[in-house]
Amino acid sequence: MGPLAGVRIVEIAGIGPGPFAAMMLADMGADIIRVDRAGQVYGGDPATPPKDVMNRGRRSIGVDLKNPEGVETVLGLVEKADALIEGFRPGVTERLGIGPDACLARNPKLVYGRMTGWGQDGPMAQMAGHDMNYIAIGGALGAIGRPNERPQPPLNLVGDFGGGGMLLAFGIACGIIEARMSGKGQVVDAAMVDGTAVLTTFMHGFMAMGLWSDERGVNMLDTGAHYYEVYECSDGKFLSVGAIEPQFYAELLEKTGLAGDEEFAKQNDRSMWPHLKERLAAVIATKTRDEWAAIFDGSDACVAPILSLVESTTNAHTVARKTFVENAGVVQPAPAPRFSRTEGSIQRPPSHPGQYTDEVLKEWGVADDARLAALRAEGAIA
Repeated sequence: MGPLAGVRIVEIAGIGPGPFAAMMLADMGADIIRVDRAGQVYGGDPATPPKDVMNRGRRSIGVDLKNPEGVETVLGLVEKADALIEGFRPGVTERLGIGPDACLARNPKLVYGRMTGWGQDGPMAQMAGHDMNYIAIGGALGAIGRPNERPQPPLNLVGDFGGGGMLLAFGIACGIIEARMSGKGQVVDAAMVDGTAVLTTFMHGFMAMGLWSDERGVNMLDTGAHYYEVYECSDGKFLSVGAIEPQFYAELLEKTGLAGDEEFAKQNDRSMWPHLKERLAAVIATKTRDEWAAIFDGSDACVAPILSLVESTTNAHTVARKTFVENAGVVQPAPAPRFSRTEGSIQRPPSHPGQYTDEVLKEWGVADDARLAALRAEGAIA
Protein backbone atom coordinates (compact mmCIF):
# COMPACT_ATOMS: atom_id res chain seq x y z
CA MET A 1 0.00 0.00 0.00
CA GLY A 2 2.94 2.37 0.41
CA PRO A 3 3.97 4.70 3.24
CA LEU A 4 1.32 7.28 2.27
CA ALA A 5 -1.61 4.85 2.31
CA GLY A 6 -4.66 6.64 3.72
CA VAL A 7 -3.53 10.10 2.56
CA ARG A 8 -6.04 11.84 0.30
CA ILE A 9 -4.98 14.51 -2.19
CA VAL A 10 -6.85 16.59 -4.77
CA GLU A 11 -4.81 17.40 -7.88
CA ILE A 12 -6.00 20.18 -10.14
CA ALA A 13 -4.83 18.99 -13.55
CA GLY A 14 -1.78 20.71 -14.96
CA ILE A 15 1.38 19.92 -16.89
CA GLY A 16 4.95 18.99 -16.00
CA PRO A 17 6.03 19.32 -12.37
CA GLY A 18 2.58 19.22 -10.74
CA PRO A 19 1.62 15.87 -12.28
CA PHE A 20 5.12 14.54 -11.53
CA ALA A 21 4.71 15.43 -7.84
CA ALA A 22 1.30 13.76 -7.83
CA MET A 23 2.75 10.66 -9.50
CA MET A 24 5.45 10.37 -6.84
CA LEU A 25 2.91 10.72 -4.03
CA ALA A 26 0.52 8.25 -5.67
CA ASP A 27 3.37 5.76 -6.13
CA MET A 28 3.83 5.94 -2.36
CA GLY A 29 0.19 5.00 -1.73
CA ALA A 30 -1.69 8.31 -1.59
CA ASP A 31 -5.24 8.32 -2.97
CA ILE A 32 -5.08 11.17 -5.47
CA ILE A 33 -8.02 12.51 -7.44
CA ARG A 34 -7.07 14.39 -10.58
CA VAL A 35 -9.56 17.11 -11.50
CA ASP A 36 -9.64 17.47 -15.29
CA ARG A 37 -11.66 20.07 -17.18
CA ALA A 38 -15.11 18.80 -18.01
CA GLY A 39 -15.03 20.56 -21.37
CA GLN A 40 -11.92 18.63 -22.40
CA VAL A 41 -13.09 15.22 -21.28
CA TYR A 42 -13.21 12.65 -24.06
CA GLY A 43 -14.33 9.07 -24.24
CA GLY A 44 -11.85 6.28 -23.82
CA ASP A 45 -11.88 2.54 -23.45
CA PRO A 46 -10.98 1.70 -19.81
CA ALA A 47 -9.31 -1.45 -21.14
CA THR A 48 -6.90 0.75 -23.13
CA PRO A 49 -5.38 3.28 -20.75
CA PRO A 50 -3.60 6.41 -22.04
CA LYS A 51 0.17 6.06 -22.38
CA ASP A 52 1.07 9.25 -20.49
CA VAL A 53 2.61 7.29 -17.62
CA MET A 54 3.28 10.41 -15.56
CA ASN A 55 -0.47 10.42 -14.91
CA ARG A 56 -0.38 6.91 -13.47
CA GLY A 57 -1.81 6.00 -10.11
CA ARG A 58 -4.65 8.54 -9.99
CA ARG A 59 -8.33 8.53 -10.79
CA SER A 60 -9.66 11.37 -12.95
CA ILE A 61 -12.89 13.27 -12.61
CA GLY A 62 -14.21 15.90 -15.00
CA VAL A 63 -15.33 19.20 -13.47
CA ASP A 64 -16.13 22.62 -14.93
CA LEU A 65 -14.32 25.04 -12.61
CA LYS A 66 -16.06 28.00 -14.24
CA ASN A 67 -19.38 26.62 -13.03
CA PRO A 68 -20.26 27.52 -9.41
CA GLU A 69 -21.54 24.00 -8.83
CA GLY A 70 -18.29 22.62 -10.21
CA VAL A 71 -16.34 24.78 -7.77
CA GLU A 72 -18.56 23.58 -4.94
CA THR A 73 -17.88 20.00 -5.98
CA VAL A 74 -14.13 20.52 -5.73
CA LEU A 75 -14.52 22.24 -2.36
CA GLY A 76 -16.50 19.20 -1.25
CA LEU A 77 -13.50 17.04 -2.12
CA VAL A 78 -11.19 19.49 -0.34
CA GLU A 79 -13.15 18.97 2.88
CA LYS A 80 -12.15 15.30 2.77
CA ALA A 81 -8.54 15.80 1.63
CA ASP A 82 -5.18 16.10 3.33
CA ALA A 83 -3.66 18.19 0.54
CA LEU A 84 -4.31 19.92 -2.77
CA ILE A 85 -1.94 20.42 -5.70
CA GLU A 86 -2.30 23.22 -8.25
CA GLY A 87 0.08 24.64 -10.84
CA PHE A 88 -1.50 27.83 -12.15
CA ARG A 89 0.02 31.29 -12.21
CA PRO A 90 -0.41 33.20 -8.93
CA GLY A 91 -3.97 34.38 -8.44
CA VAL A 92 -5.71 32.04 -10.88
CA THR A 93 -7.16 29.62 -8.33
CA GLU A 94 -8.28 32.59 -6.23
CA ARG A 95 -10.27 33.87 -9.21
CA LEU A 96 -11.74 30.42 -9.74
CA GLY A 97 -12.89 30.24 -6.13
CA ILE A 98 -10.57 27.43 -5.04
CA GLY A 99 -7.67 29.49 -3.73
CA PRO A 100 -5.98 28.90 -0.37
CA ASP A 101 -8.37 31.04 1.66
CA ALA A 102 -11.47 29.34 0.23
CA CYS A 103 -10.02 25.86 0.68
CA LEU A 104 -8.60 26.39 4.17
CA ALA A 105 -11.94 27.87 5.24
CA ARG A 106 -13.52 24.53 4.34
CA ASN A 107 -10.65 22.42 5.71
CA PRO A 108 -8.30 24.15 8.19
CA LYS A 109 -5.93 21.14 8.16
CA LEU A 110 -5.42 21.24 4.39
CA VAL A 111 -1.91 21.46 2.93
CA TYR A 112 -2.27 23.65 -0.16
CA GLY A 113 0.56 22.90 -2.59
CA ARG A 114 1.33 25.53 -5.24
CA MET A 115 3.69 24.73 -8.11
CA THR A 116 5.03 27.61 -10.20
CA GLY A 117 8.20 28.53 -12.00
CA TRP A 118 8.87 31.89 -10.36
CA GLY A 119 6.99 31.55 -7.08
CA GLN A 120 3.97 33.34 -5.64
CA ASP A 121 5.73 36.71 -5.38
CA GLY A 122 8.66 38.67 -6.78
CA PRO A 123 8.97 40.82 -9.91
CA MET A 124 8.82 37.83 -12.27
CA ALA A 125 5.93 36.01 -10.55
CA GLN A 126 3.36 36.76 -13.28
CA MET A 127 5.66 36.10 -16.23
CA ALA A 128 5.32 33.02 -18.40
CA GLY A 129 8.26 30.64 -18.50
CA HIS A 130 9.48 27.10 -18.90
CA ASP A 131 12.11 24.87 -17.32
CA MET A 132 14.97 26.44 -19.27
CA ASN A 133 14.06 29.92 -18.07
CA TYR A 134 13.78 28.93 -14.42
CA ILE A 135 17.10 27.09 -14.33
CA ALA A 136 18.70 30.03 -16.16
CA ILE A 137 17.75 32.42 -13.35
CA GLY A 138 18.41 29.77 -10.67
CA GLY A 139 22.04 29.51 -11.79
CA ALA A 140 22.13 25.90 -12.99
CA LEU A 141 21.93 26.38 -16.75
CA GLY A 142 24.88 28.76 -16.89
CA ALA A 143 27.03 26.18 -15.11
CA ILE A 144 26.28 23.29 -17.47
CA GLY A 145 28.37 22.97 -20.60
CA ARG A 146 31.89 23.33 -21.88
CA PRO A 147 34.11 26.42 -21.86
CA ASN A 148 33.62 28.82 -24.75
CA GLU A 149 30.44 26.99 -25.79
CA ARG A 150 26.76 27.67 -25.17
CA PRO A 151 25.24 26.35 -21.95
CA GLN A 152 23.71 22.90 -22.50
CA PRO A 153 20.09 22.42 -21.32
CA PRO A 154 19.88 19.15 -19.32
CA LEU A 155 16.51 18.19 -20.86
CA ASN A 156 13.86 19.50 -18.44
CA LEU A 157 15.14 17.40 -15.55
CA VAL A 158 16.50 20.14 -13.30
CA GLY A 159 13.62 22.63 -13.30
CA ASP A 160 10.43 20.70 -13.98
CA PHE A 161 11.26 17.52 -12.14
CA GLY A 162 14.24 17.80 -9.76
CA GLY A 163 13.74 21.41 -8.70
CA GLY A 164 9.99 21.40 -9.27
CA GLY A 165 7.95 18.23 -8.90
CA MET A 166 10.22 16.58 -6.34
CA LEU A 167 10.37 19.84 -4.36
CA LEU A 168 6.57 20.01 -4.28
CA ALA A 169 6.19 16.34 -3.32
CA PHE A 170 8.67 16.89 -0.48
CA GLY A 171 6.81 20.02 0.60
CA ILE A 172 3.44 18.25 0.56
CA ALA A 173 4.77 15.35 2.63
CA CYS A 174 6.37 17.74 5.13
CA GLY A 175 3.19 19.78 5.36
CA ILE A 176 1.03 16.73 6.00
CA ILE A 177 3.34 15.56 8.82
CA GLU A 178 3.24 19.01 10.42
CA ALA A 179 -0.53 19.35 10.04
CA ARG A 180 -1.07 16.05 11.81
CA MET A 181 0.93 17.39 14.76
CA SER A 182 -0.42 20.95 14.85
CA GLY A 183 -3.92 20.43 13.48
CA LYS A 184 -3.32 23.37 11.13
CA GLY A 185 -2.85 23.45 7.39
CA GLN A 186 -0.73 25.87 5.36
CA VAL A 187 0.35 26.87 1.88
CA VAL A 188 3.40 25.27 0.25
CA ASP A 189 4.97 27.71 -2.24
CA ALA A 190 7.13 25.47 -4.47
CA ALA A 191 8.96 27.44 -7.16
CA MET A 192 11.24 25.90 -9.75
CA VAL A 193 13.68 28.80 -9.51
CA ASP A 194 14.02 28.10 -5.78
CA GLY A 195 14.33 24.35 -6.27
CA THR A 196 16.99 24.86 -8.92
CA ALA A 197 18.97 27.05 -6.54
CA VAL A 198 18.73 24.40 -3.82
CA LEU A 199 20.15 21.84 -6.23
CA THR A 200 23.24 24.02 -6.70
CA THR A 201 24.02 24.17 -2.96
CA PHE A 202 27.12 22.00 -3.37
CA MET A 203 28.63 24.35 -5.96
CA HIS A 204 27.95 27.44 -3.85
CA GLY A 205 29.73 25.79 -0.94
CA PHE A 206 32.71 24.91 -3.11
CA MET A 207 32.87 28.48 -4.45
CA ALA A 208 32.94 29.81 -0.89
CA MET A 209 35.90 27.51 -0.19
CA GLY A 210 37.71 28.63 -3.31
CA LEU A 211 37.33 25.21 -4.94
CA TRP A 212 34.91 26.13 -7.74
CA SER A 213 35.13 28.73 -10.47
CA ASP A 214 32.06 30.55 -11.75
CA GLU A 215 33.45 29.91 -15.23
CA ARG A 216 31.69 27.06 -17.02
CA GLY A 217 33.49 23.83 -17.91
CA VAL A 218 36.75 24.32 -16.01
CA ASN A 219 35.91 22.64 -12.71
CA MET A 220 36.36 19.10 -11.47
CA LEU A 221 32.72 18.07 -11.95
CA ASP A 222 31.71 20.04 -15.04
CA THR A 223 34.02 18.28 -17.56
CA GLY A 224 36.98 20.48 -16.74
CA ALA A 225 38.98 17.52 -15.40
CA HIS A 226 40.16 14.69 -17.62
CA TYR A 227 39.05 12.14 -15.02
CA TYR A 228 35.44 13.43 -14.97
CA GLU A 229 34.44 13.52 -18.59
CA VAL A 230 32.53 11.86 -21.41
CA TYR A 231 34.65 10.13 -24.07
CA GLU A 232 33.79 8.83 -27.53
CA CYS A 233 34.58 5.21 -28.35
CA SER A 234 35.57 3.68 -31.67
CA ASP A 235 31.94 2.87 -32.54
CA GLY A 236 30.67 6.42 -32.00
CA LYS A 237 29.11 5.54 -28.65
CA PHE A 238 30.23 7.05 -25.39
CA LEU A 239 31.79 6.23 -22.03
CA SER A 240 31.38 8.12 -18.74
CA VAL A 241 34.51 8.49 -16.62
CA GLY A 242 34.23 9.75 -13.04
CA ALA A 243 37.43 8.58 -11.34
CA ILE A 244 37.81 11.34 -8.74
CA GLU A 245 39.38 9.64 -5.71
CA PRO A 246 43.05 8.62 -6.02
CA GLN A 247 42.37 4.90 -5.63
CA PHE A 248 39.68 5.00 -8.32
CA TYR A 249 41.90 7.10 -10.57
CA ALA A 250 44.68 4.56 -10.17
CA GLU A 251 42.34 1.81 -11.30
CA LEU A 252 41.28 3.89 -14.31
CA LEU A 253 44.92 4.22 -15.34
CA GLU A 254 45.53 0.51 -14.83
CA LYS A 255 42.54 -0.52 -16.95
CA THR A 256 43.46 1.88 -19.74
CA GLY A 257 47.13 0.92 -19.78
CA LEU A 258 48.28 4.30 -18.49
CA ALA A 259 49.52 3.21 -15.06
CA GLY A 260 53.03 4.47 -14.44
CA ASP A 261 52.75 7.31 -16.94
CA GLU A 262 54.42 10.35 -15.38
CA GLU A 263 52.03 12.83 -16.95
CA PHE A 264 48.94 11.07 -15.65
CA ALA A 265 50.50 11.00 -12.18
CA LYS A 266 49.70 14.74 -12.07
CA GLN A 267 45.98 14.08 -11.53
CA ASN A 268 45.01 17.44 -10.05
CA ASP A 269 47.41 19.70 -11.90
CA ARG A 270 44.80 21.84 -13.64
CA SER A 271 47.30 23.08 -16.20
CA MET A 272 47.62 19.47 -17.39
CA TRP A 273 43.90 18.72 -17.67
CA PRO A 274 43.42 19.70 -21.36
CA HIS A 275 46.47 17.72 -22.46
CA LEU A 276 45.57 14.67 -20.37
CA LYS A 277 42.05 14.80 -21.71
CA GLU A 278 43.35 14.58 -25.27
CA ARG A 279 45.59 11.66 -24.39
CA LEU A 280 42.85 9.73 -22.55
CA ALA A 281 40.42 10.43 -25.40
CA ALA A 282 42.86 8.86 -27.86
CA VAL A 283 43.12 5.70 -25.74
CA ILE A 284 39.37 5.32 -25.29
CA ALA A 285 38.80 5.85 -29.01
CA THR A 286 40.64 2.57 -29.69
CA LYS A 287 37.82 0.32 -28.46
CA THR A 288 34.04 0.15 -28.68
CA ARG A 289 31.82 1.22 -25.84
CA ASP A 290 30.84 -2.33 -25.01
CA GLU A 291 34.47 -3.50 -25.09
CA TRP A 292 35.32 -0.85 -22.50
CA ALA A 293 32.22 -1.77 -20.49
CA ALA A 294 33.49 -5.36 -20.31
CA ILE A 295 36.97 -4.20 -19.27
CA PHE A 296 35.61 -2.02 -16.47
CA ASP A 297 32.85 -4.41 -15.37
CA GLY A 298 33.15 -5.03 -11.63
CA SER A 299 35.92 -2.48 -11.16
CA ASP A 300 36.12 0.61 -8.93
CA ALA A 301 37.36 2.89 -11.71
CA CYS A 302 34.00 4.72 -11.76
CA VAL A 303 33.50 4.13 -15.47
CA ALA A 304 30.17 3.22 -17.07
CA PRO A 305 28.81 3.03 -20.62
CA ILE A 306 26.44 5.82 -21.60
CA LEU A 307 23.12 4.19 -22.45
CA SER A 308 20.14 5.51 -24.35
CA LEU A 309 16.75 5.69 -22.67
CA VAL A 310 15.77 2.42 -24.34
CA GLU A 311 19.07 0.70 -23.57
CA SER A 312 18.79 1.63 -19.89
CA THR A 313 15.66 -0.51 -19.56
CA THR A 314 17.55 -3.70 -20.46
CA ASN A 315 20.84 -3.11 -18.63
CA ALA A 316 21.79 -6.03 -16.37
CA HIS A 317 21.84 -3.86 -13.25
CA THR A 318 18.52 -2.09 -13.87
CA VAL A 319 16.93 -5.44 -14.71
CA ALA A 320 18.23 -7.00 -11.49
CA ARG A 321 17.05 -3.97 -9.50
CA LYS A 322 13.69 -3.89 -11.31
CA THR A 323 14.35 -0.20 -11.93
CA PHE A 324 11.88 -0.34 -14.80
CA VAL A 325 8.56 -2.16 -14.84
CA GLU A 326 5.87 -2.83 -17.38
CA ASN A 327 2.37 -1.65 -16.55
CA ALA A 328 -0.57 -1.77 -18.95
CA GLY A 329 1.83 -2.61 -21.77
CA VAL A 330 4.14 0.37 -21.20
CA VAL A 331 7.70 0.04 -19.88
CA GLN A 332 8.33 2.83 -17.38
CA PRO A 333 10.43 3.75 -14.33
CA ALA A 334 9.35 1.93 -11.17
CA PRO A 335 8.32 3.86 -8.04
CA ALA A 336 11.23 5.17 -5.98
CA PRO A 337 12.58 5.33 -3.34
CA ARG A 338 12.10 1.85 -1.93
CA PHE A 339 10.81 0.92 1.50
CA SER A 340 11.55 -2.28 3.40
CA ARG A 341 8.06 -2.64 4.85
CA THR A 342 5.59 -0.33 3.12
CA GLU A 343 6.72 -0.64 -0.48
CA GLY A 344 5.26 1.77 -3.02
CA SER A 345 3.63 0.59 -6.23
CA ILE A 346 1.87 1.75 -9.37
CA GLN A 347 -1.71 1.74 -8.13
CA ARG A 348 -3.28 1.89 -11.58
CA PRO A 349 -2.40 2.96 -15.12
CA PRO A 350 -3.29 6.49 -16.27
CA SER A 351 -7.01 7.07 -16.44
CA HIS A 352 -8.95 8.78 -19.20
CA PRO A 353 -10.06 12.31 -18.24
CA GLY A 354 -13.31 12.08 -16.30
CA GLN A 355 -13.26 8.28 -16.22
CA TYR A 356 -13.96 8.01 -12.48
CA THR A 357 -16.22 11.04 -11.93
CA ASP A 358 -19.20 9.18 -10.52
CA GLU A 359 -17.17 6.60 -8.59
CA VAL A 360 -15.01 9.19 -6.84
CA LEU A 361 -17.74 11.66 -5.95
CA LYS A 362 -19.77 8.84 -4.41
CA GLU A 363 -16.82 7.24 -2.63
CA TRP A 364 -15.65 10.54 -1.11
CA GLY A 365 -19.20 11.34 0.01
CA VAL A 366 -19.55 14.42 -2.17
CA ALA A 367 -22.56 13.33 -4.24
CA ASP A 368 -25.17 10.61 -4.45
CA ASP A 369 -27.02 9.54 -7.59
CA ALA A 370 -29.49 12.41 -7.39
CA ARG A 371 -26.75 14.98 -6.84
CA LEU A 372 -24.70 13.52 -9.72
CA ALA A 373 -27.69 13.85 -12.03
CA ALA A 374 -28.22 17.46 -10.94
CA LEU A 375 -24.56 18.36 -11.40
CA ARG A 376 -24.52 16.77 -14.82
CA ALA A 377 -27.68 18.61 -15.83
CA GLU A 378 -25.98 21.87 -14.77
CA GLY A 379 -22.92 21.02 -16.84
CA ALA A 380 -20.80 21.17 -13.69
CA ILE A 381 -19.30 17.69 -14.16
CA ALA A 382 -18.39 15.54 -17.13
